[in-house]
Parts: sequence; C-alpha cells; structure tokens
Amino acid sequence: MKPTSSGPAARTLAASLREEREARNVGLRVLADELGILPQLLSAWEKGQRLPSVEDVSAILALLGIHGEKRDRIRTLARHAREPNWLASSNADLPFALTTRLDLERTATAIITWSPLIIPGLLQTPDYIRSIMDNSAGVTIEQADKRLRMRLARQKILTRSDPVRFTALLGERSLQENFGGAGVMSDQLDHLLDMSARRNISLHIVPAGIGYHPGLMGPFDIYEFPGSPAIASVEHIYSTAFLHEESQVTGHKHDAKVLRGLALSEEASQALLREAAR
Repeated sequence: MKPTSSGPAARTLAASLREEREARNVGLRVLADELGILPQLLSAWEKGQRLPSVEDVSAILALLGIHGEKRDRIRTLARHAREPNWLASSNADLPFALTTRLDLERTATAIITWSPLIIPGLLQTPDYIRSIMDNSAGVTIEQADKRLRMRLARQKILTRSDPVRFTALLGERSLQENFGGAGVMSDQLDHLLDMSARRNISLHIVPAGIGYHPGLMGPFDIYEFPGSPAIASVEHIYSTAFLHEESQVTGHKHDAKVLRGLALSEEASQALLREAAR
C-alpha cells in the first residue's frame, strides 16, 4: 500500500508516532487494543500509508503519556499532514525536523546534495563532526556525543547492502575551510576520496570564482523515492524547509542540473581532492 500522503509533515507524523511508541516499549498490538482499533490500522498510520485524524492522534498521545509542548507539536503535524510543504522554524521543531530528515534518508533511493561551504553530513569524519559541535553555541558535551553518534549512524545508508545513490555536489571552498586544524581536514579529504570510489556515490567539485550561479543562494538536498514524488529540503541555521510542491522541487532539480554542468568531472574532482589533501 502506498502512502496516502508522501508530504514531509505526513512522513514526520508517521515517524513520530512510531518513535514515541517504541521509546516507551509499548507493543503495536497492545496500543491498538487500548485504542480499540485493529493493529493493521495503527501500523498503517505509523508507516504513513493512512493518515489518522487529530482526534486519533490525541488518543495515542494520551495513552502514551505525552503532554505539553511535544503533544502540541505532534497535534500540529496531524492538522497539517495533508499540506505539501512544512517549515520547521523554532527550537521546538528541531527534533521533528531531524525525524523528518532521518525518514527521508532511510526511505530514499537517491539523494542529491549541494553543499557550498561545509562537507555534507553523510560524508563527514568523526573529528570533522566534533569540530563543528565544539563550536556550536549551547551544545553540551553529552548533546555533542549524541549528535556525533546519530550522524555516524545516518551515514550507514551509504554502505548498507542496498545503498542509496548519493550525488554530492561540493563547493571548492568547502575543501579550503579549516575545521579542526590541518590534520582533521587532511583526514576529511582522504575520506572523501575513499567514499567517492564507491559505485553508489558520485562526487563533483564546483570550482570557486566562476561567477554567479544558483548554488550561491545556499545549500539544498533532493530526496527521490520509488513510487512517490521527490522532496527537497533547504536548511538554515535556525530553520529547515521541506518542500513537496512540484514547482519547487522541479526548481531545485534544475539548479542541481546547472551545478552539475559547472562542476568538475569525477576524475578531475578526485584529482583536486588529492592535491588539497597534501
């Protein structure tokens, strides 16, 4: 059964309901019995194959003991689950934005990433990640360790038995930034070379100093799925927009095509990485 809605809010709602139930070690059948519904229906809600009503979501949250701000945010997702786009624009939204990204990465068959200034998260080394966390305001050591483990776990989609096809378009300036010192950057560039040798990964460097192009407006990701429309995401330091409207996704696909045309070939990109890593 295909999802009733493949939009980002609907995906986030489904993943959030599943995560909250599993975090409390409540069995799907047990919760379904308490709700007075068939387990197959609850399963369809958690997989995004059907959309529960706001009242159904409220009943689930009450049985799981979820209150306060988290309850309000999940109910808001339920109210907007059929809308094409979703903007995570506050600190309260950040956990749900991460849930959305994890679900998109897990279910996508292909991902295109444009990252002009920072190595994409799926290709970062542990030390490179730590250098980011060490300079992130308000992040405790415990939070940094948790984020490090989570980011490394996310990278497994590139090396699993059925890996996602990953096209990484990197700005040349991302190779020149000094994250954690020369040793950390050298190891990071070596890691990019190793990953670019994988059959499912296509890595291209867009040279600096080539004049205006649409990528200068900022980074973005495009997630493609079997049997459902693609989703694009645009991330800012304080917000993330997940876009499902055809015109917006098409626009980002066009920009990716332009960037690919400006980028070096895979071979030339690898040569540039080897030179930069010296």
